[in-house]
Amino acid sequence: MSDKSPLKTHRLLATTAIAGFAATMLSIGTPVQTSTALADAVSVEAPQAPSFADVVEAVSPAVVSVRVTSNVKPVGDETFSFNGRGLEDLPDDHPMKRFFDQFDRQFGERAPGPRPERRGRARPVSQGSGFFISEDGYLVTNNHVVDGGSAFQVIMDDGTELDAKLVGKDPRTDLAVLKVEEAREFVYVDWSDDSRVRVGDWVVAVGNPFGLGGSVTAGIVSARGRDIGAGPYDDFIQVDAAVNKGNSGGPTFDLSGKVIGVNTAIFSPSGGNVGIAFAIPASTAKAVVRDLIDDGTVDRGWLGVQIQPVTDDIAESLGLAEAEGALVTAPQPDAPAGKAGIEAGDVVTAVNGETVEGPRELAKKIAAIEPGETVEITLWRDGKSVEKSVTLGSLPMETAALSPDADDPAEDAPAAATATLDAFGLTVIPNEDGKGLVITDVAADSAADERGLRAGDVILSVNNREATSAKEVVAIIDEAAKEGRKAALFQVENESRSRFVALPIEQG
Repeated sequence: MSDKSPLKTHRLLATTAIAGFAATMLSIGTPVQTSTALADAVSVEAPQAPSFADVVEAVSPAVVSVRVTSNVKPVGDETFSFNGRGLEDLPDDHPMKRFFDQFDRQFGERAPGPRPERRGRARPVSQGSGFFISEDGYLVTNNHVVDGGSAFQVIMDDGTELDAKLVGKDPRTDLAVLKVEEAREFVYVDWSDDSRVRVGDWVVAVGNPFGLGGSVTAGIVSARGRDIGAGPYDDFIQVDAAVNKGNSGGPTFDLSGKVIGVNTAIFSPSGGNVGIAFAIPASTAKAVVRDLIDDGTVDRGWLGVQIQPVTDDIAESLGLAEAEGALVTAPQPDAPAGKAGIEAGDVVTAVNGETVEGPRELAKKIAAIEPGETVEITLWRDGKSVEKSVTLGSLPMETAALSPDADDPAEDAPAAATATLDAFGLTVIPNEDGKGLVITDVAADSAADERGLRAGDVILSVNNREATSAKEVVAIIDEAAKEGRKAALFQVENESRSRFVALPIEQG
């Protein structure tokens, strides 16, 4: 009987087989040499991972941390009252006054007698990033970093702390400019031509995440033209470089060391980096910063209209070939658009001959034009193109939204006044002020219900014609159907806004 166990036998067989395979490979020789040659070829031909060291070394001196402080008024004696009387109003022998005098003497805060005026104590309220754009000390950061601050300090990459003053800020684009007054030559960076930035390009973000100090992260451009609902001029560059709290106001660089954008927001369920960050494009930032340096404010052209996108249904209802342009829901009172004859229901299709694809593009085009300039606005109205000359105003700091008075339907409305628009699942009554038709009921799962119409909404017009009665609305719909329209455009108003809704005719 062999003294070898089955396990040892298997090991021996495996070892012998491996040894034999190795011997065969060595005797042939070629595969080993080929593998070596392939490895050499790969090491030569494979693309090398990019190094950002040269870029970082060049731009880091221009990137700073921004510390913002605010004077906070402490709780003082004037906030203390005893039976409606302040502490200073109490007699000197009052027990409460003696108590506070003794307390102050014990802890060395003051001597007996009238209390001196107590001043607010400065405390940090926010911290972010920024970067120099000029040799004489102008630097860019975010508005939300400096907002509410009364004093500003800039911490250089070598740890030097310098005082700065606020030159100007623009909440609409979340940009701000600070100026360091100390006379010295600062290392600064230039703006890039962000129109050349492509999705997939490498980028480097430099900033002050979590107050740690200068930090560098790298990634790629994930998308362009992002609208995140931050404001009317949203046109963000999305990057996947790690951007966190404290990076706000810091720059994102291309590999030539030029700024393609200013980091301003992240998308994160956790509050930390998940690879979705947004930067204000250099083209936008450059123009805003120039205005802020010139006079501390940003002057934008103002048309004065409320607008909404043109959907496929709306385009069909208006006879537009393409679902593009900006649909005017309401000209604002005494605004340039209204004075020039632009009306609710018009679709702005071009500005100075340049096509307008949607509301955001219209807002950007108008904002880029100086107040007082006259522009040619191309409209789509009543199935044809119309030109209007508009002299733009200056965008107010706060634009007042229209708040129409849409009365709730009266429960005791006469039965004879109630009518139905069965084609759309609507029940309506005349509005008490004579302005349109009030919706009293919306059928579940109807076309109107699917598009968000609710009881209490007021139908002002249908296909840009005043809605005076249900009978008139039916006549307008019949006319549109005979013209081959597949949808009717309802202008609807409620307590918060006016908007247009396209309801399909074929469901009637």
